[in-house]
Amino acid sequence: MASDVSNHSANVFRDESFARLRKLRVAVVHDWLTAYAGSEKVLEQILQLFPQAELFTLVDHLPSTQRAFLRDRTIHTSFLQRLPLSAKLFRKLLWLFPMAIESFDLSPFDLILSSSHAVAKGVITGPDQLHICYCHSPIRYAWDCQHEYLRQAGLDSGLKSIYARAALHYLRMWDVRTASGVDQFIANSNFIARRIGKAYSRTAAVIHPPVDIDKFPLTLQKSDYYVTASRLVPYKRADLIVQAFASMPDKRLLVIGDGPEMRNCQKLATPNVELLGYQSDQALRAIVARAKAFVFAAEEDFGISPVEAQACGTPVICFGKGGVLDSVIDRETGVYFSEQTPASIVAAIHRFESLATPLSPFKIHAHAQQFSPEQFQIKFARHVAAHWKEHCAQIRGTAQPGETLAMSA
Repeated sequence: MASDVSNHSANVFRDESFARLRKLRVAVVHDWLTAYAGSEKVLEQILQLFPQAELFTLVDHLPSTQRAFLRDRTIHTSFLQRLPLSAKLFRKLLWLFPMAIESFDLSPFDLILSSSHAVAKGVITGPDQLHICYCHSPIRYAWDCQHEYLRQAGLDSGLKSIYARAALHYLRMWDVRTASGVDQFIANSNFIARRIGKAYSRTAAVIHPPVDIDKFPLTLQKSDYYVTASRLVPYKRADLIVQAFASMPDKRLLVIGDGPEMRNCQKLATPNVELLGYQSDQALRAIVARAKAFVFAAEEDFGISPVEAQACGTPVICFGKGGVLDSVIDRETGVYFSEQTPASIVAAIHRFESLATPLSPFKIHAHAQQFSPEQFQIKFARHVAAHWKEHCAQIRGTAQPGETLAMSA
């Protein structure tokens, strides 16, 4: 993987407009480093593009087994890193996050790139610095997911609820104020671009996150089973998928994953539903590759697993809302269902099986190629280079009134 990414970067560096950016002083800001997950995979690609960049993050507790992509890069952490038990308790210090992210002195840098799903975009920058934010989402628990967050945390009533709501109210005000410090927003999906527009009244370009599709090769021979794979947490709605297949005893479902919803899914499961629990990456890829279709019931910001399934040539049956609308094409690479209910999933399964022409694994696989790390790097590099050129023109006073930037991403 590392050599592939290096090759992608080398291809981008041949672009003269981007090569000039390698001479800049670049700061990359990421919320926190505690696990190598979706946002860290985006961070990895950005760091590959900017090998000279220094990295700033609230806390760094990334396990040694997941640190390879950071290499020997300079990493700056905030005062939260030095607090006792910060590895376990830092998330409880949400009210300190704004102060912590604003404590970074980025004045020596020309270009600021933030990778933000919480507070990274809130760093303080000056008028001659260009700040581009790759926004995984505005702070979910402070905006449209607040009520769900409070319910799940048991904070929807009582004195603790009043404190939590006051803290989130403060965080929203801070979040809106700091949006003005971002020169350009990039969203990871059209769904998140709309969320950015709602929260900050700002437009955002869309560059989809990188998916390691090379690990999911095209598989033409499919078996007679459906599969779903995710952490078994409430918002993934695996329970709905299990209930749907419990009402279709002639259809087989494999459920991959573990989590707090496992016991509920076990209660709902019938003999045709197999709960496999956690599976290794290799086993997961093999099962998804041979599946008749991948079933996905969550409303995600983007959704990596549906793209991985499509890379195998496996169709996706999914809830037709959220970021998945960017990656799954109804009746071409999968089938949508309109409601998060077992009945809606059952109807989608029947529509899928009754399609006049079966969905082509070749076309599904080809569609997934646009979400590769190489495509992410090319689009991100072009976007940054174009905006840096415009930024320099504005500083020199050579930009024409009303001049607009043609978005290459």
